[in-house]
Amino acid sequence: MLEIRDLRAGYGQSMVLNGVNLNIVHGAVTALLGRNGMGKTTLCRVLMGLLPVTSGTITLDNDSISHMAPHRLARRGLAYVPQGRNIFGRFTVQENLDLGLSARGGRIPPHIFEWFPMLAELRGRRAGTLSGGEQQMLALARALVAEPSLLILDEPSEGLQPSRVTAIGDVLLRIVADKRVTVFLVEQNLALVRRVAAIAAFLVDGVIAGGAAGRDLSPQSPLIHRYLGL
Repeated sequence: MLEIRDLRAGYGQSMVLNGVNLNIVHGAVTALLGRNGMGKTTLCRVLMGLLPVTSGTITLDNDSISHMAPHRLARRGLAYVPQGRNIFGRFTVQENLDLGLSARGGRIPPHIFEWFPMLAELRGRRAGTLSGGEQQMLALARALVAEPSLLILDEPSEGLQPSRVTAIGDVLLRIVADKRVTVFLVEQNLALVRRVAAIAAFLVDGVIAGGAAGRDLSPQSPLIHRYLGL
């Protein structure tokens, strides 16, 4: 389990996270919701060592990872798909997937193409020519080729048509069921959260303000009205 305790971080003198306390449950999807500007992406970047911890602790299986560098976190089994996909458009699909192996080496596991069959057919295509949904699947697959124990996703459904959002949900459910991957999902798509998340928490002004089981959230939920204004 990943445990976050009284975490504070930000940019220079400007604090964005103001004492985050959160448990990310092993072998399940934990979702984080919140309006824009509440600190969700900042939290992802801190967890991956891309921003320093000002104070507080992050522990993974009882070991502190609060000040680990990104490459060491990758070796510990963390993987991150940032908002915006961040693929290499001039590289082929195969070359993008090969880059995902750098953290641990080895070969692309065969189950990657079972989870993402469309990528098997597109291996020789340049990533920049793929549709938005295909690029998102590639970004997700690239993060999974190193077989991480914890996958951090920052709004993977952004800008995608409903069928692609459904496909992302299918993959998340499958990696949890097949490999017991732990997933930390930052997401605005309530239907996706309800479908895949065991637990959902709300980030407001840099602190966790509430939470609920994912299946209990609906557009009519008081928590949704209070923290998302929907």
